[in-house]
Amino acid sequence: MSRDGNGLRVLANMSGGYATSRATKGPETVARIFVVDDQDFIRDLYKDMFESKGHTVYSARSGDEALSLLKTMAAKPDAIIMDHRMPGKDGIETTKEILKLHPDIPIIFSSADQDVREDAIRAGAVSFWAKPFPIRLLIDATMDVVKASSAKKQ
Repeated sequence: MSRDGNGLRVLANMSGGYATSRATKGPETVARIFVVDDQDFIRDLYKDMFESKGHTVYSARSGDEALSLLKTMAAKPDAIIMDHRMPGKDGIETTKEILKLHPDIPIIFSSADQDVREDAIRAGAVSFWAKPFPIRLLIDATMDVVKASSAKKQ
């Protein structure tokens, strides 16, 4: 999957307010979402919200844990939602390491630390979301990224 200006990188220009019109026909995409965040509340919130829409959610509380779990997964996630500040490896370093192993997995960066936006995008994140934001918008944008990624693989 290329990460050029015509592909998923278009989302990188949008911060915390990207929503879609839901004019899709037929069944919704069901995805495997991997949440990497050190806050239990955030991981639980994302898990509950994505699972309520029929998606499968995996989670890790650190970059090191995420990399370890990712190596054991038989079915790779369709998208990763990545926090920045975590114990051990931060989100930037974790993003770089994940994309070296699996360059086709889109990573959506989600952080209250807006100063790292450009670093996250340079590391390979397809978009950056500044916390706090409406969770519904993140779900819609994540599904758009998953659909765009799937279309590029075909």
